[in-house]
Amino acid sequence: MVETAAAATKGKAWLSIAPMTGEEVTRSKDGQAWRIGGPDEIAWIVNSVDGLSRSITAAIPPSFDAYATILLPGEPNIRFDVQQEHEQERALLRLFEAHAAPQSWWLGYLETGASDIVFWDAPKVPGYYQSWNYVLVNAGPEEALTWRPARERNWKALELPELIFPADRSWLMSTLWDDDWSCVGGSTSLIEALVADPVCGSRARRVGIEQDRTPPEFSES
Repeated sequence: MVETAAAATKGKAWLSIAPMTGEEVTRSKDGQAWRIGGPDEIAWIVNSVDGLSRSITAAIPPSFDAYATILLPGEPNIRFDVQQEHEQERALLRLFEAHAAPQSWWLGYLETGASDIVFWDAPKVPGYYQSWNYVLVNAGPEEALTWRPARERNWKALELPELIFPADRSWLMSTLWDDDWSCVGGSTSLIEALVADPVCGSRARRVGIEQDRTPPEFSES
């Protein structure tokens, strides 16, 4: 159980796309070799979402029992409160761990130009759109929480990866580019626990599969 807590450059000629072969790619960090994922690892997401939809299925495949959104820490257009961010992230990862068997997680770091992608020279994988490139790493909750630490005050630069899911794909969290909230799909028990959680619950909202995923705080009046 988890208890702990340079800008990317878009469109560069050195951008490396992950191979589609069975070749295993790794990168070293913390004295360990970590597997880098390719297109096969997120094909189940990319081939199932509807990028034109305003519903949760723009971010999460329509294959889960329940769905929710959770606001990012802090307030819109204001720098993140790092302490609040840490508390929410720890609570969120504990929920994910509690609702799946122990296993590795895939962590997807989106190259936005604002957030660290951790493994700068690793092959990138096109995600929801061809221009959205992710570094996918097979790791776990501890790495999700600690590999991208916030500065003293954070501005639209997330600590958690933009894409997280376990090896068995029993849940998925995705934070789309420029959204101030994350989308979550999983079991009914996970989503119920999320919206009832004492730390996350006040910022989480259960949504139906055809419901507008935009939180009321960001909906046009």
